[in-house]
Amino acid sequence: MSQLSLFSAETEDPAIVDLAGLLAAQGQSTHMAFGARVSVVVAARWRAQAICDDIRATGLEAEITESEEGSPMARTEANPRLTALHRRWSAGAVKTVPEAWAPSPRALRLWVLASGHPEGAHYVLGLDPHAPDTHGPLATALMRVGIAPTLVGSGGQHPALRVTGRKRRTRLLETVGGPPPVAEAYASWPTP
Repeated sequence: MSQLSLFSAETEDPAIVDLAGLLAAQGQSTHMAFGARVSVVVAARWRAQAICDDIRATGLEAEITESEEGSPMARTEANPRLTALHRRWSAGAVKTVPEAWAPSPRALRLWVLASGHPEGAHYVLGLDPHAPDTHGPLATALMRVGIAPTLVGSGGQHPALRVTGRKRRTRLLETVGGPPPVAEAYASWPTP
């Protein structure tokens, strides 16, 4: 039997700032006349659905669309309530990690939903291959919440932070909580 973490995604109220977990992965934010929008292209429809559910829990509207390549994409409505998040994660047209950012449990859960998957004995959190300057700061951000990762694939198409060791994987699982209630999610979720 595992002990419930006091700092778990399952014990915190959803907040718009948690959508930063999508930006830590391959998500993007754009600013438009009606506010900002956050979107993320994912590998499977169940991921897009779970992300939309979490977005709606913050009080924003969300929808699933398709990327130009035909992959599922979860995105928020354009809303002025997202403008501050967009500004914190942008330096002009370039994605950046806010100074001293540490992912909340719900932000980390969204990161797992967007790009997490097991890789042998490790668990991997995907990074944005188009924003290489974010990789080091995101590794540091994970360390701030007690999960020390290893940066892998930084020069390729699939950069990621690898979480190795039972203690770190358990910490990740305790933080993000259980998977969405769909069969495909269980195979992609962190395990101790």
